[in-house]
Amino acid sequence: MLLPMNEAIVAVICQLIDDSKAKTAGRDYREPSHADIEFCVDQAGLSAFDPKQQGQTVGKAKRVRAILHAAMTDQEEAGSRLAHALLSKIRACGGFRPDSAHYAGAEAIANVKAAFATEGFLLTVDGTVETTVLSSLKGVALTQALTRYAARAQRSSQDAALLAGTGKDLMEATAAHVMMSTRGAYLVHANFRALLGTAFIELGLAVPEQPPSHGESAAKPLERALFEAACAANRLRNKEGSGHGRPWVPNVRDEEGKAAIEVAGCVSAYLLSKLVARTK
Repeated sequence: MLLPMNEAIVAVICQLIDDSKAKTAGRDYREPSHADIEFCVDQAGLSAFDPKQQGQTVGKAKRVRAILHAAMTDQEEAGSRLAHALLSKIRACGGFRPDSAHYAGAEAIANVKAAFATEGFLLTVDGTVETTVLSSLKGVALTQALTRYAARAQRSSQDAALLAGTGKDLMEATAAHVMMSTRGAYLVHANFRALLGTAFIELGLAVPEQPPSHGESAAKPLERALFEAACAANRLRNKEGSGHGRPWVPNVRDEEGKAAIEVAGCVSAYLLSKLVARTK
């Protein structure tokens, strides 16, 4: 599971990091320490972005912000690993327990929850990060959640291609949602091409089975191409599961998988935008 790296996520994680000096009573000092942060940074492979390891004197929050912000631009996956590691360390230190000397504070934790929620993640009471259970969402809430997944897929986030915890293809889930929103039902046992085709037709989009007509919109050839690209991307999916977190069949190269993820995001985003426009 990869956390998306954006300005809001970086900002709220930094709010959990305290810069106060240690005092005799110990109450005003909060872990993680600089040494803890350095260990997490090294494990994530982001030492090159660490201002402290470059000889600069910076506080903990500023240090974490600089590293995550740089990773957000150049190494999003490594940045996500670092964010997870920091959250785990904060949780282990008692950062999410109000009775702990290292408690991060109710406001900071509430800010983290809100930022994660907008990206489709749930921060539990004990500081564990979970993906939002899509099966519990309906209507506008599900449209918004799928739109967030589509945006992440367009940025090549691999965990967005197969919806975390469900094994369901993003495009499949989007097509089913379109049908549920417009017709109240869909063919549960239909194959991918049939399900996607019904969603396209329901939204007034062209599919390859519909031959071009004289004077049709210039968008229709694009819609047919998007449909075929979606079906091709779906054929790369490893429906049995690889056991190693890769959603693709074993012979798919990384660049092919990346392209397929972006196709899934593009097609899903297009369908959802048409659905929103229809329901306005």
